[in-house]
Amino acid sequence: MKCKILLSCLLVFVSAAVFAQKPAAIDTIQIKGLVIIKGRNADGKNVFRAYQDTAYARQKLKKNLHTRWFVFDLGFNNYRDKSDYGGAMIMSLHPANTSGWYMDNKQASITFGKSYDYSGAALNSFAPRMASEPLSPSEFKLIPGKSVNFNLWIIMQRLNLYKHKLNLVYAAGLEMNNYRFARNISYIPGYPTTIIRDSVNFSKNKLFVQYLSVPLMLNYTANPARPNRSFKFSAGVMGGYLLKARTKQVSEERGKVRLTDEFSLNKWRFGLTGEIGYGPIKLYSNFALTPLHDYGLEQYPFSVGFRFNGF
Repeated sequence: MKCKILLSCLLVFVSAAVFAQKPAAIDTIQIKGLVIIKGRNADGKNVFRAYQDTAYARQKLKKNLHTRWFVFDLGFNNYRDKSDYGGAMIMSLHPANTSGWYMDNKQASITFGKSYDYSGAALNSFAPRMASEPLSPSEFKLIPGKSVNFNLWIIMQRLNLYKHKLNLVYAAGLEMNNYRFARNISYIPGYPTTIIRDSVNFSKNKLFVQYLSVPLMLNYTANPARPNRSFKFSAGVMGGYLLKARTKQVSEERGKVRLTDEFSLNKWRFGLTGEIGYGPIKLYSNFALTPLHDYGLEQYPFSVGFRFNGF
């Protein structure tokens, strides 16, 4: 009897010793390529560790075409102004020497005879000023921190060209540009559009321009198997078509005023585009090679900012 009792006590002791040496239970959660492990440290507190499952990433690399939906950019706009202000000043001093322009007596409006002209005469007619107060670049100065660029790429695809390190990236979506003016200028819609100095002090004065755009880029990814720890670089071209444009002005005298028109903006947009990043952090940039306006003002917009949910 005593032997049975001793044997039972020995079994209980051994079992307790074995369970005491057993490590704490570990929970593993996997969300696509991200593995999260829950465990306990020496003090008994919960600890979490996360790492990328390279096997999952390599399995994805068996596909040559990858798609992302609803990629979006958030950044700021500005432009390089190469308008002929000197020529416009000369035209304001000698309004009769407006070669290429003529007065249509029936319509009683100034009409331009040649498209896509950015001469001083065209600028002087687009934004007419008195000779005593000539046109200057400061009139079109922007507030950079409030000139917001938001792009929504409804679909973006990446096509493998060589070992997933060299890829072709293309997308389709909307470019939405806000140009917030620092001066009290107003677009007067019509054909032709004119820009005047206004007598009202605006608390908000902006031009909104939206394009349907398609970028095409060549992409380099240093480590395709671990994209969250990889350097990435893309560069290419982008084309767009003007969908809508409107101005919004807010003042005490007039309240909130919105005008929708083409405002003699260039309907087609072509430029350079690119992005650079490491892991999930990406910076984008767009540089237009075509002027913002159809004639007169020769301004080349550009935008820079952050890209989210991209490759």
